[in-house]
Amino acid sequence: MANLNRRQLLTAGALGAAAVPFAAATAQAGTRSAATAGNVTYPSRPVTPGADRAAASGWSVLAGRKVGVITNPTGILTNLRTIVDEMHEAGSVDIRGVFGPEHGFRGTAQAGDSEGTHTDPRTGITVYDAYGAGTDKMASMFHAAGVDTVVFDIQDAGARFYTYIWTMYTAMKAAVQTGARFVVLDRPNPTGGTARGPMMTTPWTSGVGAKEIVQAHGMTVGELARFFDGEFLEAEVGGRLTELQVVEVGGWRRDMPYAATGLPWVMPSPNMPTPDTALVYPGTGMFEGTNLSEGRGTTRPFELVGAPYVDYRWAERLAGRELPGVGFREAYFNPTFSKHQGKVCGGVQVHITDPRTFDPMRVGVEMLVAAKAIYSDFAWRYDSYDPKRPYWIDKLTGSTRLRDQISAGASADEVVGAWRDELAEFDRRRQQYLIYRGPAA
Repeated sequence: MANLNRRQLLTAGALGAAAVPFAAATAQAGTRSAATAGNVTYPSRPVTPGADRAAASGWSVLAGRKVGVITNPTGILTNLRTIVDEMHEAGSVDIRGVFGPEHGFRGTAQAGDSEGTHTDPRTGITVYDAYGAGTDKMASMFHAAGVDTVVFDIQDAGARFYTYIWTMYTAMKAAVQTGARFVVLDRPNPTGGTARGPMMTTPWTSGVGAKEIVQAHGMTVGELARFFDGEFLEAEVGGRLTELQVVEVGGWRRDMPYAATGLPWVMPSPNMPTPDTALVYPGTGMFEGTNLSEGRGTTRPFELVGAPYVDYRWAERLAGRELPGVGFREAYFNPTFSKHQGKVCGGVQVHITDPRTFDPMRVGVEMLVAAKAIYSDFAWRYDSYDPKRPYWIDKLTGSTRLRDQISAGASADEVVGAWRDELAEFDRRRQQYLIYRGPAA
C-alpha cells in the first residue's frame, strides 16, 4: 500500500473503541448462516459501511471541523437514516453546507438534472447545486459555505460513466485550491473488485468520463480517491490534497457481490433500482450510445434492452454464445419514457446466474456485436450537441475504437482483446491504492 502519512485509512481502532461494539452489534442483529447472490451461496460476513463506523465513534473524524457534505439518498446508516440528518440531530458535527450531485441531495431529480441550490426544509442547511460544477465554481461554493473539511458519502455503481465519481474528483480539485481536508466514508463497489474494459483516452473525456480510467474500474470510491490524489491532482491543479482520509468498509472483500453484504440497497439514481442493475450497467450502459432502448421507462432499466425492430433472433444468438454467469430471455416491453416511448420493443432481459463469473463488459460487447450483425436498423446514437465528437458511444467507451471495430464487423473476441494491454497497465497502476483484498485484488 502507498504511504499513508497524510492519506490515512481510518479503521475501527483509528476511530476509537466505540466502532468495534457497533460493528459487533450490527453483525449480531443481522446474523445469518449464509448469503445468496444469483445461484451462489456465500458465508455470512458482517459488512459495515464507513459512515456507520464514523457514526459509532460519535463522528470523531469530523470533530472541531467546519464540514461540507457531498451526499445523496444513498448516504445512510444501517438504521436507514441519512448521515446529514443524523449529524445534524446529534449536534456533534458543524455542517456548513450540503452539496448535491446529479439527481440532488434528496434524490428528487431525474437523469441529467439536479435540485438546484436551496435550503433543506428538514435541517435548515443550505444545499448547494454541485451537479456539473467546475473546479472554480465548486471552490467558490466551499468558500461561501466556509468549510475546511469536505465529506463524500455516495454509493457508486462501479462504472466510469456514472457521474458521482467525477463530482468527487471535481470536489477534490476544489479542496486542493481551498486547502480543505477530504474525508471519504467508503462503501462497497457493487460490481466487485475486478477492473474491466477499455481505457478512457484524453480526446474523449467528458462529464461521463473525466480522466483516464477503465470502464469498470473495480474500485470503491475511497480507493478511487486515493488513485485520483496520487495519479491526477498534481498534474491538473498543481498539488495534492492537504489531507485525505478514508473511513473504510469493515468486512468487505473484492469478490463479494453487493447482495452478499446484507446491506440495504438504496437507489443511487432513479434508473438503478437493484444491485443487479449495477452489475450489468458497465456493459449494457453502452446501449445509451445506440438507437436501442436501454430499458429506461421500465422497471428493469439496463437489464431490459431492445427496440421496435428487434425480434427473437437476438435472444437466440446470445443464448447460443453460452456466456458464463448469465442467461438471456426473449422479452418485450413498452417504455413509458425515453427512447421508443409508447412503442413495443422486442429484445432481451439479462439474467445474472453467477456474479462471480459474470463479466458485464464481455456481455455488453456480445450484445452489441450480435445486434449490429442481425439488424440493418441498428445505429449509433448521434450527439447533435457536440459536432466535433458526434457519437455518444465514443464518450462512453473512451475512443472511437469500439464503434469502429463493431461497425467493421469485428467479433466480440477482437473487441475485448483490443483493450487487454491497457487494462493490464491500469490494473498494475491501481494496486498501490487498493484497500480491500480478496481473490480479485
